[in-house]
Amino acid sequence: MTIGIAVRGPGAGLAAFRALAAVEKVGRGAIGGFVSFVAITAGGELLRADTQRGGTTTLFIEGEMTGIEPPPEIANAPLAGLMSSGPDRPAPLDQFTPAASGVGIVSGHRLPNMPGADGVALNQAVLARMKAGASATEAGRVILERHPEADAGIIALRLDGEPFAGNTAHTAKRSDLGRALSYDPTTGAAVAVLHNAIHPHQALAELAASVALDAINPPDCADFSIEIAAGTPLSLGDANAIYIDDNGSVVGITVTQASWLGPGQDGAVIDFAARVQRGGQTIGHVITEPYCVVRNGRLVSLSGRQQVAIGVRAIDGPKKK
Repeated sequence: MTIGIAVRGPGAGLAAFRALAAVEKVGRGAIGGFVSFVAITAGGELLRADTQRGGTTTLFIEGEMTGIEPPPEIANAPLAGLMSSGPDRPAPLDQFTPAASGVGIVSGHRLPNMPGADGVALNQAVLARMKAGASATEAGRVILERHPEADAGIIALRLDGEPFAGNTAHTAKRSDLGRALSYDPTTGAAVAVLHNAIHPHQALAELAASVALDAINPPDCADFSIEIAAGTPLSLGDANAIYIDDNGSVVGITVTQASWLGPGQDGAVIDFAARVQRGGQTIGHVITEPYCVVRNGRLVSLSGRQQVAIGVRAIDGPKKK
């Protein structure tokens, strides 16, 4: 029973929601019932939503509409977490996702809301340690090690630093566990997932984490576009690359396969993530692959057209064409 998810990054609220929705669509078992959801906005406001039945399909409502995504203030929050399982858990549901503005969020799976030896719920004890300055890893690990027989797993995520996701010794013996942990120290983006009793358990944690990461940093999100036309010449080079001039016009394409310079070749002459270069500098990478027809080293058509716009992901932020 239960899945816990915590996300940090641009649009973490939407990312956590979509991660749970993906698990609900694919998985079976203890899912699609209650959800305890919490987000901390960029301004430090703590926002909550919950439901006892229906999972993501009833978590957010607009008028007569159910099954909608979070409202902007929650969707855009840079830190969010949730816990979900089957229906009808003890109220209040916020006991499953304690959080503190300026500190972070604690989630988990199984029963992290149950009191430990000192009478304090494990997840609350972790949050208290984080409030006192402990890292997520230190806070989570200490509490789990002090309660080896507890039936719980803990996810801890601060406003910065590495995320934590771990189980007590008792819970770690289960054969239906799922766990995923991702952290990019350069951007600070982080995702942590723990679950059990949801099948197929081997892949669902990674699915949830991947969906969340895709939401906060989609690899196919364009910052600007360039126009590529039939007649553009190809030449051999050490990388697949598109060359543009100072006006943003495409002046040439390099390929690493000599076959593209032959009498005829069809396919992806412009590979996904091919470099876009201007003035000797790489300014981005393409995010789409048009179907190209090439004859004698020149483009004849792109996806059946004489000219197409190609989306580019900028290296150092949006760049105008």
